[in-house]
Amino acid sequence: MDIDTRLLRSFAAVHEERQLTAAAARLLVSQPALTKQVRQLETLLGVQLFERTRTGVTPTPAADELARRVPALLAGWDGAVRAVRQAATEAEGVLRVGFEGATVNLMSLATMADFERRMPGWQARMRQNNWFDVTSGLASGEIDLALWHAPADLSPEFAGERLATSPRLAVLPVSHPLAGRTTIDATELFDDPFVAIPAEAGFWRDYWLGCPERGGRPARIGAVVHNADEWLAAVACGQGIGFAPSAMSRLASRPDVVYREVTGLSPSHVGLYWLRDRPLTAAMAAFIESCRSTFEL
Repeated sequence: MDIDTRLLRSFAAVHEERQLTAAAARLLVSQPALTKQVRQLETLLGVQLFERTRTGVTPTPAADELARRVPALLAGWDGAVRAVRQAATEAEGVLRVGFEGATVNLMSLATMADFERRMPGWQARMRQNNWFDVTSGLASGEIDLALWHAPADLSPEFAGERLATSPRLAVLPVSHPLAGRTTIDATELFDDPFVAIPAEAGFWRDYWLGCPERGGRPARIGAVVHNADEWLAAVACGQGIGFAPSAMSRLASRPDVVYREVTGLSPSHVGLYWLRDRPLTAAMAAFIESCRSTFEL
């Protein structure tokens, strides 16, 4: 029996959410499409997986058994995909590095030249991080390293080399009542609407909303955006405010937006990160050292 892993991922989302509507929103598909996928999986397996209720769906014993086995099945497949992609890029002499918006400008021609000196015949290819993936493509094997401004308590599933510590700044439209201040206490901003990245970004969304410092106070969301350019445009248009790495003030300035120092907000740790269960290759180690030598912080 051949089963598309997409069907298993859809099943897992429905089993966790106990609701087709919520699972469809999480997977970014329509509810009819998700219902079709669940029924397709039921047909392939020859069992009923869910019973509909007034409030959502209830898993059958067969669904609970499948749910216990799906994580290992998907992890095995994802691991195989990462290994295949890694083998292909290593054969080509390519290192794939993800970055956050304008923070790629922390790197320079000197970074690439230093890397090529350390790894003759190799090339570093840059790709902007995917905000719909909490791992930015590390889990799928689309990238080998991710350049992040990360919290100090980053999940233990990631390993990393921290290169610097950088404060987070408040980013406000020039019309904001506090735009004229040079320093703002974070608590003065927590009632404002914020421009947020997608919910699929997981803990990254919470981190850039300042949730750890809010003491349980919920964040008001003024707009949800999908990349760094949209984020800055939403702030400029008055749809909300936000927190950003200090490097952004140098690399993404515009006349209708101001960057202000914030007290009461933990700094971010600039570094290159990878999945802890993946060995650090010679190319990854060389790129880390090249960044350490040439970063323009």
